[in-house]
Amino acid sequence: MKKTTLILVCALIAASLSAQTRKNLAELLGYPADSKLLIIHADDMGLSKSVNNACIKAFEDKGITSGSIMMPCPEANSILNYVKEHPGVDAGIHITLTAEWDTYKWGGMMPSSEISSLVDENGNFFATVEELGKSGKGPEAEKEIRAQIDRVIAAGIVPTHLDTHMGSVLANPELIKVYITIATEYKLPFLLPREYLGMFPDDVAKSLGSNIFLLDNLFMLEPQMIQDEWIEAYKKGIASMTPGLNQMIVHLGYDDQEMQEICRGHFDYGSTWRNNDLNLVTSKEFKELLKSNNIILIGWGQIRDAMSESQ
Repeated sequence: MKKTTLILVCALIAASLSAQTRKNLAELLGYPADSKLLIIHADDMGLSKSVNNACIKAFEDKGITSGSIMMPCPEANSILNYVKEHPGVDAGIHITLTAEWDTYKWGGMMPSSEISSLVDENGNFFATVEELGKSGKGPEAEKEIRAQIDRVIAAGIVPTHLDTHMGSVLANPELIKVYITIATEYKLPFLLPREYLGMFPDDVAKSLGSNIFLLDNLFMLEPQMIQDEWIEAYKKGIASMTPGLNQMIVHLGYDDQEMQEICRGHFDYGSTWRNNDLNLVTSKEFKELLKSNNIILIGWGQIRDAMSESQ
């Protein structure tokens, strides 16, 4: 056998063995390969006192395993303090580039003059992802996203992951590139369902495809799913979960005066909705539902640590 042929054969064997021994996320976390892993995640921490208090209750009742903070919002510092005082809390950054409520608004952490493509004439973020997609420039988004991440780190907190308010970082190709680049630089997993790879260029999709943190299934309650008792849609969502990495996004809050004012005119993800989600995740029925479907609960922090260990 020629030397070059022998080298090629050895390389192929090594590659084959590597593929056979490569562990999936469940195995890296110490679970069977075919485990149904689930992150129960609360969006919008920092939005209001009501949301913060509801998320804290859900964390302490083990109703959620993860949450993410909207750094430009009025109550962000309050939840930052809680996370800092409770190191076990799994908290990521809910990259915020939109402000959807009618009268409750916010702008960026950077001066409006430096992120003019991201804000309206009043210095507030746009209300819709469509408006952001038409106007938003990558370099300005990069400044703002870095400011949001760096503020968390400056508070002495290592974020567990990055995700995105209203899917805003997927609004146009420039923002998508910034999202991936920054997450890679900060060595953080980021929210990305595997099925979304089709919207990326082939080379990007190929480079991302082997990442252990890509979601195999993402469930978030939508208005058209609500037809009976609140838990019924969640039952269907949990029953449809398959082996791999699943995430369920919930929106928590109390149906109090503060949230009613913020969400005035909005049922979707509004005050009553958020209280219903809080009651759901803290209920005995929901926890038994997870158990009966052989769901293993994890947080983003475990994925971040597994990524670090496998590098």
